[in-house]
Amino acid sequence: MTEQRKKINLPYLFKKVQDGEPITWLTCYDYPTAYLQEQAGVEMILVGDSLGMTMLGYDSTLPVTMDDMIRHTQAVRRGAPTAFVIGDMPYMSYQPSVETAIRNAGRFMAEAGCDAIKLEGGAQMADKIKGIVDAGIPAIGHLGLTPQSVSALGGFRVQGKSAALAKRILDDAKALEKAGAFAILLELVPDRLCQLITEQAENCIIMSLGSGPHAHGQLLIYHDMFGLYPKFKPRMAKVFGNAGEVILNGLKGYVQEVTTGVFPQPENWFGMPDEEYDELVKTMKTGA
Repeated sequence: MTEQRKKINLPYLFKKVQDGEPITWLTCYDYPTAYLQEQAGVEMILVGDSLGMTMLGYDSTLPVTMDDMIRHTQAVRRGAPTAFVIGDMPYMSYQPSVETAIRNAGRFMAEAGCDAIKLEGGAQMADKIKGIVDAGIPAIGHLGLTPQSVSALGGFRVQGKSAALAKRILDDAKALEKAGAFAILLELVPDRLCQLITEQAENCIIMSLGSGPHAHGQLLIYHDMFGLYPKFKPRMAKVFGNAGEVILNGLKGYVQEVTTGVFPQPENWFGMPDEEYDELVKTMKTGA
């Protein structure tokens, strides 16, 4: 990004949809990465509860708390001042009640300077979406593979392959749009189902994560696209640069050089003038 861009807002995103230009969206969890994504021109940033796995080392997203999310989102906001930053509502921060959902969505806006929030679930979450939107907070829905419900879904697998399940996702998308969601993320649903939902959306931006090209834009998990998450590599991810391998080789080099005495070299440390050192030694000897 060669020049400072204007703050990205909802009218900007809807104009891109109207003009048929795909929207770029990535996850991000920290300041330096947010800074780089801002410089690269990424338009939307999701501070995903996936940070539970990619940053905190949990086996799922379920242990992530609102305080975890707020701290990471604050860092991302500082690094990416003009991107459209979305806070991901963690497990049990919205499911219990509409009031709980509004209160926690408000924390994202007030404490982290978010532009919107995202929550998982279909028609059963429409009342939460409506409450949040009625409170003046832009909201994004999330359908298909919803990691907070992964146990009920039978694992990390494609959702909506049968006609009946596809119809349910289609109906859920309509319910979320009707409730006021300005965007819906479709994760791991068949490409033609994603296309149908995109074509039927009237005032809603449809984003794809592993759901094919027929959406208004694409989302990827940052750690997947740079080989930084060691536990598995999902099919939906394209590795744009193997930073994990570069970092690992650098770490091995560091261990080797320290062990063998190659590092540090004189250019890696600081000295002091001979006369000052001599004075120090003299002082030590005399105790003065």
